[in-house]
Amino acid sequence: MAPRLWTLLLLSLRLCLLGASGQPDKRWQHLQEAISRAVEDHTPCSPANCSCHLSVLQNDLRPFQGGVSEELMASTVRRAVGTHYQIIGHKLYRENNCMFPARCSGVEHFILQVIDRLPDMEMVINVRDYPQAPGWVQPTFPLLSFSKTADYQDIMYPAWTFWEGGPAVWPIYPTGLGRWDLMRDDLERSAAKWPWENKDPKGFFRGSRTSPERDPLILLSRGNPELVDAEYTKNQAWKSERDTLGKPPAKEIPLVDHCKYKYLFNFRGVAASFRLKHLFLCGSLVFHVGDEWQEFFYGQLRPWVHYVPLKQDLSDVGELLQFVKQHDAVAREIALRGQQFILDHLKMEDVSCYWEKLLSRFGRLLRYRPQRNAAYSQVTHRPGKTEL
Repeated sequence: MAPRLWTLLLLSLRLCLLGASGQPDKRWQHLQEAISRAVEDHTPCSPANCSCHLSVLQNDLRPFQGGVSEELMASTVRRAVGTHYQIIGHKLYRENNCMFPARCSGVEHFILQVIDRLPDMEMVINVRDYPQAPGWVQPTFPLLSFSKTADYQDIMYPAWTFWEGGPAVWPIYPTGLGRWDLMRDDLERSAAKWPWENKDPKGFFRGSRTSPERDPLILLSRGNPELVDAEYTKNQAWKSERDTLGKPPAKEIPLVDHCKYKYLFNFRGVAASFRLKHLFLCGSLVFHVGDEWQEFFYGQLRPWVHYVPLKQDLSDVGELLQFVKQHDAVAREIALRGQQFILDHLKMEDVSCYWEKLLSRFGRLLRYRPQRNAAYSQVTHRPGKTEL
């Protein structure tokens, strides 16, 4: 964003936070100050060559700056915490076993896109939901995972769901979320259909009960339906209404229809939530619960700059919903900054760029030249998938 435009936005924010008297409303002063500090301290990053996300890559690879030995890689393979891949002569090979074939396929799509520019190398890629390299294990073993917390040393990569292998939601996404480029287009059209002034001014959430930390929002909705529309849907483990907090499961709602609402809620699932990037594209204000779980692009998303942070126990949700309702212009600016961040820094080419930089740099850390395992099969390009 141009420096002059950013200065104008800061001035606009200050004016929006002042009351009619020109003085801050003391009831909300702590929130007003938090927003002002966050915006003033934030320096927008460059959209060139996925550079916005490179600090995450540098931090993830820091434990391996001394290099990755053949013995360490062999030990990682023996742990069976992921799928072993080799790149030899710009061709991709993989062990025959993959716990989730569609997820491996989603990963392979991006590797094959950039393989002509990669060195000979090998890596272990975890396609489970959960990271597998706890920080207390020494030496740190080089494992690629899509998401982690600060307790883990996994190296983050862009998740398979950017192409395929995402969670299936019947009947709206029977083969799972996928094709981020197509979903971006759909959500941009929906955002245009539901501009800020036409959105329903209430909170909205639909999702399954993968964690009880979502319960307070569901209960708030039941007591204050004019404030929040939040309901549980079925998931694969659903057996009775006990799994949907004592009420029948709600109907699933396509992501494009979330754009009708001003305030959208994001919770972690088993690990990081795949929906977060989609919610921003609605141009709605995103309430993001907790900051424990990370994906590769979270590093430059800033609380109060791009989204409203919520405590994990949701003890502040009522107060924050009241605040954004009374400060509509401020809420809209945060929503627009969040939307623009995803539009500028999470294009499909940014995902491919990150994959290339990750594998190129990781490949240079190997202190040996890998030899092809003759038992492995070559992975080749397949026709493009359209999952939506």
